Amino acid sequence: TILGETHEEEDEILPRKDYESLDYDRCINDPYLEVLESMDNKKAQRYEAVKWVMVFAIGVCTGLVGLFVDFFVRLFTQLKFRVVQSSVEECTEKGCLALSLLELLGFNLTFVFLASLLVLIQPVAAGSGIPEIKCYLNGVKVPGVVRLRTVVCKAMGVLFSVAGGLFVGKEGPMIHSGAVVGAGLPQFQSISLRKIQFNFPYFRSDRDKRDFVSAGAAAGVAAAFGAPIGGTLFSLEEGSSFWNQGLTWKVLFCSMAATFTLNFFRSGIQFGSWGSFQLPGLLNFGEFKCSESDKKCHLWTAVDLGFFILMGIVGGLLGATFNCLNKRLAKYRMRNVHPKPKLVRVLESLLLSLTTTVVVFVASMVLGECRQMSSTSHSGNDTLSLQGMSEDVNSSIKTFFCPNETYNDMATLFFNPQESAILQLFHQDGTFSPVTLSLFFLLYFLLSCWTYGISVPSGLFVPSLLCGAAFGRLVANLLKSYIGLDHIYSGTFALIGAAAFLGGVVRMTISLTVILIESTNEITYGLPIMITLMVAKWTGDFFNKGIYDIHVNLRGVPLLEWETEVEMDKLRASDIMEPNLTYVYPHTRIQSLVSILRTTVHHAFPVVTENRGNEREFMKGNQLISNNIKFKKSSILTRAGEQRKRSQSMKSYPSSELRNMCDEHIATEEPPEKEDLLQQMLERRYTPYPNLYPDQSPSEEWTMEERFRPLTFHGLILRSQLVTLLVRGVCYSESQSSASQPRLSHAEMSEDYPRYPDIHDLDLTLLNPRMIVDVTPYMNPSPFAVSPNTHVSQVFNLFRTMGLRHLPVVNAVGEIVGIITRHNLTHEFLQARLRQHYQTI
Repeated sequence: TILGETHEEEDEILPRKDYESLDYDRCINDPYLEVLESMDNKKAQRYEAVKWVMVFAIGVCTGLVGLFVDFFVRLFTQLKFRVVQSSVEECTEKGCLALSLLELLGFNLTFVFLASLLVLIQPVAAGSGIPEIKCYLNGVKVPGVVRLRTVVCKAMGVLFSVAGGLFVGKEGPMIHSGAVVGAGLPQFQSISLRKIQFNFPYFRSDRDKRDFVSAGAAAGVAAAFGAPIGGTLFSLEEGSSFWNQGLTWKVLFCSMAATFTLNFFRSGIQFGSWGSFQLPGLLNFGEFKCSESDKKCHLWTAVDLGFFILMGIVGGLLGATFNCLNKRLAKYRMRNVHPKPKLVRVLESLLLSLTTTVVVFVASMVLGECRQMSSTSHSGNDTLSLQGMSEDVNSSIKTFFCPNETYNDMATLFFNPQESAILQLFHQDGTFSPVTLSLFFLLYFLLSCWTYGISVPSGLFVPSLLCGAAFGRLVANLLKSYIGLDHIYSGTFALIGAAAFLGGVVRMTISLTVILIESTNEITYGLPIMITLMVAKWTGDFFNKGIYDIHVNLRGVPLLEWETEVEMDKLRASDIMEPNLTYVYPHTRIQSLVSILRTTVHHAFPVVTENRGNEREFMKGNQLISNNIKFKKSSILTRAGEQRKRSQSMKSYPSSELRNMCDEHIATEEPPEKEDLLQQMLERRYTPYPNLYPDQSPSEEWTMEERFRPLTFHGLILRSQLVTLLVRGVCYSESQSSASQPRLSHAEMSEDYPRYPDIHDLDLTLLNPRMIVDVTPYMNPSPFAVSPNTHVSQVFNLFRTMGLRHLPVVNAVGEIVGIITRHNLTHEFLQARLRQHYQTI
């Protein structure tokens, strides 16, 4: 059972799930061992070249997904606003505004209903997808998160959500979409399209798949914000647990390809100038510059840094409040909405759409102020132009319910796409009333908090940026009006406010700083943005975690942090390991393997032999047990010889009981035969334990003596490997030698990747339960292992940096005494064991 958050009150509330881990363990069947190491230089270079081609293709496809989403969002949004604007203009004079509201409700409810239906088809497509991708890159396999059906429902659902007027963004789901493209494209097959398959022998491991997902997630960020460097840092900071230098260059290349593709097509379609590259991302902040007529204006000064720090503190507090409210809403949904029929989730989405539409319409009509424009140039009844403003900004000024030569400041923010509203707050020369900005911030804050988590594809970046930009613009207005700081540039304060609020919600630092710098194309903003984000993160972390970490914990996912706390070093590996092991023997009958696989959910099993006091009797009896004993003797002899040679060459002695059993005996008298030496090693101080034949399965009815018998550790074998061996009939009869067993190549073992057969679907009538399987050619004979006395911090660093899935705990004489998995290293589990440690002191 996976524990949830630290607070005890939540343990009874939150549902728990057992999440699989990704197979990152280095094993004999790892393509890097069997493919690359067996290649000559030309073939290895070809393999690497194919990988570069794949990351370029991932970037291009991610850019095309972004182009598809952006094109249809613009199409549906423009159609909706065109109809509503003409209706509002006509009904303002005739007094039929209720009809305009009904038309707007019709559009929004239809779009949101379609988005909810797509989530019913693929539930994992709900939300932004960033928590799920973060879990995947951390080493946890979330079911269905990188399937083709997911990216289709995600891309189509987010365009309906945005067009439906919900306070969501399309930039967050782009990260999930890019990750799905990265996971699926190099496989050249899909479970949703079973008939379309290609014989592509490369990248048939979770290690390669994880690298491509990292590249796809970075490409999604690059396509969303036009920030390839920020995308690379995002994948490093928020995503991958395991990184290498070669991957950095490939991820950056993939991000560049995504930015190039989206920029090329968007610039050509929107401006008709193919090859001009004027629109690098889905969200562009525009150029920040002071008016040439205002010589006192500066983008920012050293004095402004004090205000930026204060804004960072307030942004952290607001972000912590947002996360707290959203967490309570999410827990309420988990108790009262998710257990009910799926139709209830659709009804919640429609209720939110109805509420949002009514609030937007009524607020624009009642709460908006008609502001005088400094210079007007009519270009339509509802669209005006201002001198000195960009075309995008002046084309989005709304005159709803206002007389000529004035504009409605509330409608200008609400009745525009969110990207246009952000540009208004960043670059509009006209003023927004402080009352309007305050009401807009409050309404947007509450509705955005309600929206994130409902059953529609939704992003959080753009709503947070817009909410924070309103906060920053409000601060600028107050400083100008009441303190008399006329030199400040309102756009800078809006940008810093957006960074403060977004940083307070998501708690990102390095990557978010670079993303915002690349989006503004203004390097001078680097210092204030970085300081603001750091202060916002420190302030928010004092109260709770970031929004993505909160949702990860609510799902009960065993996510590993970057490092453990200092006090955890009071624990050792023996304190956190799982001592109750389920294991297999080097030579095991089919009936025993099937029983083990069907009665457990473990994904790897230690390969062991028992230390018996009566080995010779069994050697003369059962042939199966004889094979296992012979394998153990040869393994121990090899290990003893290697350790003896190592100690002699280093002029030192191994600190293990193996030295006591072997080297001291050799120092007195060289054994005449190997059998005598082995007998000295096998005759232990332990009393004989109950005999367990390898054709018997571990049972819950075992006594403690039977469970914790001394077991010599020889390696690890994965569940998927055992099932593959059974499906392909890899075995031999007791009357034959193990050399007669068929051998499978790496290509044959990984043919069913990534979805191996299920043991419960295995047809037992095709198997002879008395046949024997020799697992030694397929196990990992040298996995990473630790001593029982190893500090927890060392265990954690080894597990995380090497991307392990299972970590055996082996004592000084080569006996396995326990195993450590991801669950044993979660913060909640370590805290529980630390409390037990204090109680026993």
